[in-house]
Amino acid sequence: MKLTRHVHQQIRLKNRLSTLVLLCALGGVAWLSIRYSYQADWTRTGANTLSPATQKLLQAMPGQVNITAYIKSGLPIRLQIANLIDRYSHLKPDLKLDFIDPNKDPQKARELNIGEEGLVVVEYQGRSEKLTFIDEATLTNALLQLTHAEDRWVTFLSGHGERAPEGEANFDLNRFGKELKRRRINAQTVNLARLPAIPNNSALLVIASPTVALLPGEIEIVKQYIQRGGNLLLLTDPGDHMLNFIWPVLGIHPLPGQIVDKAAKLAGIDDPSFVIVSEYNHHPITRNFQTLTVYPAAAGFGIDEDIAYESTSLFSSGAESWTETGPMTGTVRFEPDSAEKQGPITLAYALTRTLDDNNQQRIVAVGDGDFLANTYIGNAGNLDMGLRMVNWLIHDDRFIDIPAKTAPDRTLKLTTTNVSVIGFGFLIVLPLCLLGTGFAVWRRRRRR
Repeated sequence: MKLTRHVHQQIRLKNRLSTLVLLCALGGVAWLSIRYSYQADWTRTGANTLSPATQKLLQAMPGQVNITAYIKSGLPIRLQIANLIDRYSHLKPDLKLDFIDPNKDPQKARELNIGEEGLVVVEYQGRSEKLTFIDEATLTNALLQLTHAEDRWVTFLSGHGERAPEGEANFDLNRFGKELKRRRINAQTVNLARLPAIPNNSALLVIASPTVALLPGEIEIVKQYIQRGGNLLLLTDPGDHMLNFIWPVLGIHPLPGQIVDKAAKLAGIDDPSFVIVSEYNHHPITRNFQTLTVYPAAAGFGIDEDIAYESTSLFSSGAESWTETGPMTGTVRFEPDSAEKQGPITLAYALTRTLDDNNQQRIVAVGDGDFLANTYIGNAGNLDMGLRMVNWLIHDDRFIDIPAKTAPDRTLKLTTTNVSVIGFGFLIVLPLCLLGTGFAVWRRRRRR
């Protein structure tokens, strides 16, 4: 066919129309991709899809959620967090994520006590939760805690030299009280000598290291409160005998002496009276908790043979610890022939009892009140541990169990023969095929 000028014009017009149609199609696809989103999870276990429980929670949450990740720049975990939050924001567009490098804001890092692992702060309706580890389970449960919040009251016993939630002294619990307030947990004090009753609005009674003995009438009020099924947090210290009236009721007892742990030196602490805890027993309080906690002066606990409560040891000292009954001066060593006990030694017990109305009474006893004091509450995970204890004690421990999504078989096992065949194919066969194809094309064009 002879290519005339008219034919050339028709071909050019046809090519331009084809190009225009293709560009319009691409533009239409781009517009649709912006206006409508579609995601598909082709993994066998749905590893990239949020669980139905998470989806239901997000759909029921009104208002904006702000998530701030204090993670150093350049760390791969930033991308992992961004990918996880992207799944949440796909269902809840007003869930926002911001990254902040703590090295660029050292004042904020000190204020939030941000460690090397970083910190993720989740804020919703004026409340916040801090996470040192984030996955779907921890983030969803943090949102659950923020969503189902209502004002609660915690009563601190006073009048006997206890640590006060409003006190500013190093000994007191002012910083802890402020953190409770931020979570809509209100602290109030009661002096049983003036008001011989524990307030009815109290979800928890806290007895924090009294230094003066309670009066007989006050002791009776506390015992009746326990017998009725009241929740209780007990903070005691080595050598504290002011709570001796309560231990037979609970079925546990403080051990003589003070815990000494050689492992404290590994954390750079020369004082042997400091106990560093890094491992925790399975319990709702310690679920997914992976941060160190520091106990400056701790007493250990033993358990009675006849106990009316279900007991769980929350955490213990290390194997190289013991209860020192002698003076904490000079060279301190374990005396096996004395009343001293070799570690590990339980520092905290959680007790539960089912009442007649099917409600559960919850009690926690800790052998150190200093770990929540103003001086030490900022150390490692002390604050988070205290908040977890209070949340569990007031029955604010809602938890959505989201099972881990693991692929049935993510390993590919190749024999030596398989590896040899693959290597031979890529290194020899494939290059020869490419060379042969190129030679065939060259010969064909040369014959034209």
